[in-house]
Amino acid sequence: VERVESAGKHLLMRFSDGLVLRTHMRMNGSWHIYRPGERWRRPRRDMRVLIATSEFEAVGFNIPVAEFIRERDLPRNPTLRRIGPDLLSDSFDAAAAVLRLRARPDGEIADALLDQRVMAGIGNVYKSETLFACRVNPFADTGTLDDAELLRLVETARRFLQINVSSRLPAMTTYTGLRTTTGRDDPKARLWVYGRARQPCRRCGTAIRVRKQGPDARLTYWCPRCQS
Repeated sequence: VERVESAGKHLLMRFSDGLVLRTHMRMNGSWHIYRPGERWRRPRRDMRVLIATSEFEAVGFNIPVAEFIRERDLPRNPTLRRIGPDLLSDSFDAAAAVLRLRARPDGEIADALLDQRVMAGIGNVYKSETLFACRVNPFADTGTLDDAELLRLVETARRFLQINVSSRLPAMTTYTGLRTTTGRDDPKARLWVYGRARQPCRRCGTAIRVRKQGPDARLTYWCPRCQS
């Protein structure tokens, strides 16, 4: 294994023989890292991919998408070619992302943020959290937002992702998967709105609402007062 990198929600594991393993977790997949002989925390029947060296074992559980691609074919891979700018990339251009959002003015902004062709990396949790932090109604058409509002959404989403990447954790620390957008350490107070339907808004006390949204009926959480 030469290196491992992300491309939006895709994980690319590059090998010295010129092959690249592309995996996508969707909703249920996960990678675990173990020492040889260490007991797995998931049943063996859930294992889909196993990469073992003398020092570590990388175990992919319930991974729905996995394929080998030759390094030279990566630029032509139809799935990877459709991915928009990666929010976690050092070369990410926020202004270019705003232009991509501006190019689809008729859709609702929450759906636009989830569109990995616009920009890669935002999932359903960060969609709701970003919109709340920027006080934007998730059901507003993208075309009704001005460039300053769109830029604030892009920059906020990038900041949330940056502060939540596991690379900030010490080496060999177990990553719990807990996300935080509020900056609080209390596990019960890490998020502003996601998963908090009918609970009081942390800003104004209004009950948080939830509704299915978009072609995939993804759940959107929002505060009807702060995001009116």
